[in-house]
Amino acid sequence: MSTNTTSLPLAGRVAVVTGASSGIGAASAEKLAALGARVVVLARRAERLAELVERIEKNGGSAVAIAADVTDVEAMRAAAARVETEFGGADLLLNNAGVMLPAPIEELATAQWKQQIDLNITGLMNAIGVFTPQLVKAAAERGVADLINTSSIAAQNIFPTFAVYSGTKAYVSQLSRTLRAELGAKKVRVSAVEPGIVGTELQSHVTDQGALDWLEGAKAAMEWLTPEDVAETIGFIATLPPRVNLQQVTVMPTGQAS
Repeated sequence: MSTNTTSLPLAGRVAVVTGASSGIGAASAEKLAALGARVVVLARRAERLAELVERIEKNGGSAVAIAADVTDVEAMRAAAARVETEFGGADLLLNNAGVMLPAPIEELATAQWKQQIDLNITGLMNAIGVFTPQLVKAAAERGVADLINTSSIAAQNIFPTFAVYSGTKAYVSQLSRTLRAELGAKKVRVSAVEPGIVGTELQSHVTDQGALDWLEGAKAAMEWLTPEDVAETIGFIATLPPRVNLQQVTVMPTGQAS
């Protein structure tokens, strides 16, 4: 390994990143690896994960890929068992898997509603369910563990046609705040990261024309955040002294008013 891991702030830590095949997940996996963590990248697209692992290793980091769908609880149980067996368990979980499919509520796009709720809420809970025991155990042994959830500014602010997506992200932020009350005493830090507009694959899944037009206008009007900007924030949260918990971090493009 080309990097001297002993001097790195996350040396010896094991980070699991869901939704790692692109965007914020991939950038965060690279950042956490650069900070010294052994990173387990988890997503459905095995070929994307293989490319990511290769990139991390080329830069002197350590990563392993697990192809799994967060909405499949049995697949997630198997992934957690593998992390336990191979690495002794995770002490950092970044829940980043999610999808954004805006549309006017009157269109009754029920399949898209379900997809967002299944991935953004049920998938999140599956990951929390299988990895929380590992986080609690690691915190008891090492004095710190991290549960970091990717939320959105949509959890707080109003964006017409984004009602279902915004509702799922409000769930993520409120869950995070409440879990802090349970897990903080056990030395597990819980953080919700709420980005404004970030240029990722999320936008490419949008099918509603009105939302696409709005996104296009927003892109022309201001410089969006990059996945790396959010990854920097996640790296900062994870490397703070164990006594410090940033419970909710809003990361906005300078030009985005709200």
